Amino acid sequence: MLTTESSPPVARWAKVIDNESCIGCHACSTACKSENEVPLSVNRTYVKYVDVGEFPTARRAFQVTRCNQCEDPPCAEACPTTAMYQRPDGIVDFDKSICIGCKACIAACPYDAIFINPEDHSAEKCNFCAHRIDVGLEPACVVVCPTEAIMVGDLNDPTTRVAEMVNRNPVTVRRPEKETGPKLFYRGAHQATLDPLAARRPEGDLFMWSQQATGGHHVVSGHPGLGMAGGSNSSAAALLSYDVPHTAPWDWRVSLYTLTKGIAAGAYLLPLLAAWAGVVGAMTLLEWIAPAVALVFLAITGVVLISDLEHPKRFFMIFTRPQWRSWLVRGAFIIGAYGLLLTAHLALALLWQPDSTIAYLGPIGGVLALLTAIYTAYLFAQAKARDLWQSPLLPPHLAVQSLLAGAAVLLPIVEYVEPNSANAFFYMVGGLNLLHLLLIAGEMTLTHSTAHARLAAAEMTRGRFRGWFWTGIALSAIGVLALWTGSQVALIATIGGLFAFEHAYVQGGQAVPLA
Repeated sequence: MLTTESSPPVARWAKVIDNESCIGCHACSTACKSENEVPLSVNRTYVKYVDVGEFPTARRAFQVTRCNQCEDPPCAEACPTTAMYQRPDGIVDFDKSICIGCKACIAACPYDAIFINPEDHSAEKCNFCAHRIDVGLEPACVVVCPTEAIMVGDLNDPTTRVAEMVNRNPVTVRRPEKETGPKLFYRGAHQATLDPLAARRPEGDLFMWSQQATGGHHVVSGHPGLGMAGGSNSSAAALLSYDVPHTAPWDWRVSLYTLTKGIAAGAYLLPLLAAWAGVVGAMTLLEWIAPAVALVFLAITGVVLISDLEHPKRFFMIFTRPQWRSWLVRGAFIIGAYGLLLTAHLALALLWQPDSTIAYLGPIGGVLALLTAIYTAYLFAQAKARDLWQSPLLPPHLAVQSLLAGAAVLLPIVEYVEPNSANAFFYMVGGLNLLHLLLIAGEMTLTHSTAHARLAAAEMTRGRFRGWFWTGIALSAIGVLALWTGSQVALIATIGGLFAFEHAYVQGGQAVPLA
């Protein structure tokens, strides 16, 4: 009788950091930089210091910070090209040759473990020294640790030291509420190091050996206060004494993209809804003006999105090797389909009967316009790291913003081509601005479920981005008075208000420290 040998089980690699042994020497950090040729200003791993307690009973707690090698990695789910992927042995690795530099993985990581390499402009992080694991060697950080505080092993092999440590000792992970299944375990870690908001930041913007890089898009651990519960999540006296700053992944171009995409969607969807409601002149707009305006702003949206990539020449990979769980991919195909429909509408309306074109293509275009307006809510929700963006009000709010932006842009055109319809559009701009403000009030006054969401909202309204937020509120309030201010003022106030609010919202969501 023939017998076949069963294949050995696949390994399930994990790390344990023994904080009772760690002395904070940074040997792991320097070994990692040397082994993986990590440039200055970025880190695959580093050691955070927090001073806990008050003299004479103070002590220093350390946290070795790096990728958590999640069982369910949100970075791999958000990556549009599978440049960030999970190996069969559980190691979350990356392929720089297909990274487009969209930074979606950075926005998705709840642990701030991913960065853009300033030399090759691709996403990078700790990958367990996979090249060493594959030839039977331990990661560089494990080898150099003088106290053996860093352990690596196979969780599927109960005889390994890591499996014994995890199965027999109380260990903790960072941010378990994110349900990513971290495989980086801490033994004896202090909560003041695990929680990035637990310690207060030192005064004077100073750390032990460096200044805090808090300007621009930089984010450091610690709680800035902003009048929230004494500025700390912890009852213990905890002072952050050393940390490495991180950079918010998405800048003003993402804020601009939400606006131009909103105009592209609303410029078609609004007159379509108005025509169905019997508004005089809406059918005239739909013949070619509305699809032309929508197509122009959709093209601008594409330029803005591509310019935000670290590898803009690789943008085509979203279409040639799509990773369908990513909402960046889904959104790209939605925008692509919407652009094709607008092009077909224009061509048929000019070459054929406009009324028939609207009748046949209008319903499909309306659905695609609505999807174009709201898919960003799901893209933001996929960024698990950003609690502010996990809002059930975001899809309807984006739909309202799109209708508002479309109405504002079309208003001066309506005054010229269909003056009899101008009053209806003035009322639309004013009413939609009011609804936009009410939705903002709802998002800001509803109880935020996490400390991260509360801090992000505080950064918007009272912190670093309060100028953008309140400018947006003031301009939108002017837009409510569209009927009395005139079309030009209403257009400028509405578009300016939408951009200012979106910029505060996008940047505020990224202003909370995660590591």
